Amino acid sequence: MDRFEEMIREFTGAKYAIATVNGTAALHIALKLAGVEQGDLVITQPLTFIATCNAISYCGADPVFVDIDRDTLGMSPESLEAWLSDNVVLKGREGLEGLEGLEGLEGLEGRSQLSKQRSAQLSQRTAIHKTTKRRISACIPMHSFGHPCKIDSIVEICDRYHIPVVEDSAESIGSYYQGRHTGTFGKLGILSFNGNKTITTGGGGMIITNDDSLGPLAKYITTTAKKPHPWKFEHDMIGYNYRLPNVNAALGCAQMENLREIVTNKRTTALAYQEFFSGTGDLTFVPEPENSISNYWLNAILLPDEAARDCFLKESNENNVMTRPAWILMNKLQMFRSALSAEISNALEIESRLVNIPSSVRHR
Repeated sequence: MDRFEEMIREFTGAKYAIATVNGTAALHIALKLAGVEQGDLVITQPLTFIATCNAISYCGADPVFVDIDRDTLGMSPESLEAWLSDNVVLKGREGLEGLEGLEGLEGLEGRSQLSKQRSAQLSQRTAIHKTTKRRISACIPMHSFGHPCKIDSIVEICDRYHIPVVEDSAESIGSYYQGRHTGTFGKLGILSFNGNKTITTGGGGMIITNDDSLGPLAKYITTTAKKPHPWKFEHDMIGYNYRLPNVNAALGCAQMENLREIVTNKRTTALAYQEFFSGTGDLTFVPEPENSISNYWLNAILLPDEAARDCFLKESNENNVMTRPAWILMNKLQMFRSALSAEISNALEIESRLVNIPSSVRHR
C-alpha cells in the first residue's frame, strides 16, 4: 500500500496520496475534507459521470450545474464566473448566523480534527447563494475523458469567492495542464483505478493533495479514524473503512511501472484517429486542449447532430464495434432535475453529438 501511494506521489508531484477502495469514495472524503456539509451547494458540471454528483449527495449537499467549454469538455471558467457573479454574495463569519445548515458554529473549536478544519474555513469569508441563503462549499471541475479543463482559471475564480476546488481527475492520470499533473491544482484531487481506467487495480481510487493538514487527516479518516496504539481499539471521530486492500495496491504498483508506456500507446492511437477523421468532413475528432497533454483515456468524435450520432452508434455496435454516447447530462436525471443550473448550451450540444470510440491500449 505504502509503495503504491509513494509511486502516485512521485508521478503526480502531489505531496500526499491516500489510496481508497474506489474513486467515488475518494471524492466523498475529499469533499468532506474541503468542508462540505449537510444543506450546502457544490458547483460542478452537467457533463460528468454519476459518481461526481453521488459524492455530493453523500455529504447531504446538492449540485449546482455550470456549463462546459467545447474545446476541453470540462467546466467553463466563463460560465462559472458569470453564475457566481449573478447568484452569490460573500459574507464574513459574523454574517452567517441563522443561515440554513450553518447552525452551531461557535461550538466547533475543540472538537475533532475535521471540525477544527471546518472551523478554520468558516473564519474566512464565505460564498452564500443569494436566493436560498445556502453556502457554496466546494467546486468540482472534471477533466472529461482525460482532457484537462482550464483548471488554473477555475481555481483563480474560486479563490476570489473562497470556494475550495476538488478536482475530479478520475479519468486523467497521465494528463498535464501547463506542465502540471491534473489533480494538483485544487485543494484536493482524486484519481480512479476502476477496471476501465488508463491503469487499474481492479477497483480503487486515490486522494491527492499538497495540504499538510488535509493529507494526514485523509489517511486517518479513511482507516476508520483509529488512534495509534499497540493493542487498544480507540476511535475519536467518525471514520470510514475506505482503504484500498493491499492485493489491489500490488496490482497498482505493477501498473504504475508501465504507465508512461500505456499513455504513449494511447496517444499514438489518438493521433491515428485524428489523422483519419481529418478528411471525413462531418466527423470531427476531439483533440487535446491547448496547453495540455492528454492521456486520451477515451477518444471522442463529434457528429453533426443527434440523428447522425444515433445512426453512427447503431451501425457501429451492430457491426461489433463498441461505441457509446456521452453520459446523459446530470441535470436531466430524476435525482437532480430540481438542481440549480446556469445556462448550459455547450453541454447540451456536446451531449447530443459526442460519441466515444474504441480507446484501449493496442497490442502489436
